[in-house]
Amino acid sequence: MSDKPQSGTTRRGFLAASTALVASATAARAQTADPLITEIQPWAQGLGDGVDATPYGLPIKYESDVVRRNVSWLTADVISSINFTPIHALDGTITPQGCAFERHHSGAIELRKDDYRLMINGLVDQPLVFTYADLERFPRVTRTFFLECAANTGMEWAGAQLNGSQFTHGMIHNMEYTGVTLRTLLEEAGVKPTATWLYVEGADASSNGRSLPMEKALDDCMIAFKANGEALRMEHGYPVRLIVPGWEGNLWIKWLRRIEATDAPVESREETSKYTDTMADGTSRKWTWVMDAKSVITSPSPQMPITHGHGPVVITGLAWSGRGAITGVDVSVDGGKNWKPARLAAPGQEMALTRFYFDHNWQGEEMLLQSRTTDSTGYVQPTKTQLREVRGVNSVYHNNCIQTWWVKPNGEAENVEVS
Repeated sequence: MSDKPQSGTTRRGFLAASTALVASATAARAQTADPLITEIQPWAQGLGDGVDATPYGLPIKYESDVVRRNVSWLTADVISSINFTPIHALDGTITPQGCAFERHHSGAIELRKDDYRLMINGLVDQPLVFTYADLERFPRVTRTFFLECAANTGMEWAGAQLNGSQFTHGMIHNMEYTGVTLRTLLEEAGVKPTATWLYVEGADASSNGRSLPMEKALDDCMIAFKANGEALRMEHGYPVRLIVPGWEGNLWIKWLRRIEATDAPVESREETSKYTDTMADGTSRKWTWVMDAKSVITSPSPQMPITHGHGPVVITGLAWSGRGAITGVDVSVDGGKNWKPARLAAPGQEMALTRFYFDHNWQGEEMLLQSRTTDSTGYVQPTKTQLREVRGVNSVYHNNCIQTWWVKPNGEAENVEVS
């Protein structure tokens, strides 16, 4: 954790905060003669557009750069590709569906609610088929979780690669899901005691079949048909997807069509053994589903340079853990030599993103920005060196190391490594 207490106000802290407020007030007073304040502007001289012109509200054109992006050389074709969340340009914790990370293996399919069917079979008392309307009749729950691809930050194993938090850490989103618990549907079908695994698959051409331990299925998994209060987007599995909180995103099957109760993982399918972590000695860890505690500073960062000159700057970012809730985040401006506690925007929630803020008075000095999080299990986010000592550099998945941004005197930032 940090070198200083997380709570309580010292005289030195109060004076530092007062200095920052004075600097902000001085900057504000300097703008009182600005013609944008003193003169009537074009947008105040007439009527705006009618809202009915865009019946589904869209962001204003000045925010048109806040979009998902892919990396052209990362996948061979957009039919099987990745779109990264613009985490650098967002605040809070909830990811708008329209710019939320998504991964697809055979394109996004159009499946009507009326044509949707979900089968539960295998080791059950009564095989069942549910329509979309059937699912809506079960007791409903609403819960917020992050989804992170196991390959998030994967290209950074061998060194600093991609210049932007959208590309190093953007294989993630955090949404409020509404649906029914998976336990509810399994109990409806009467899962037999001998069933210790589920095999789940989607309705798209890839099916993306995965094996899931029954213990996890009965714990906190959901069958979701809403996200952030509205229907799932097509690319997020409309009309129904599986939610597997805290576990890697490849298990969150989209367009969920079948759940088979089994007494063993379906390892004969290539997909079920695909996601393993290669160690330094050439062996591989298997079934490494849980996403470890991780954080990243989203601003300042390569895509969000400091542009306002010297003075107060808000350093902000995200932290999360698949093993529990975030309990604290520390920030370093000197590459990990010294750490100070950041302020959490709200108490951490289990398996959900947590926003943190660190107020800093920047006077043009170079900074090596880092964040380090701790979760409710006591786990502390490791450095790249610590992770490599255990895992080597041959892996692609589960890279939860501390990220470093080099902020230059001109306010621009770059992805770097520190020893």
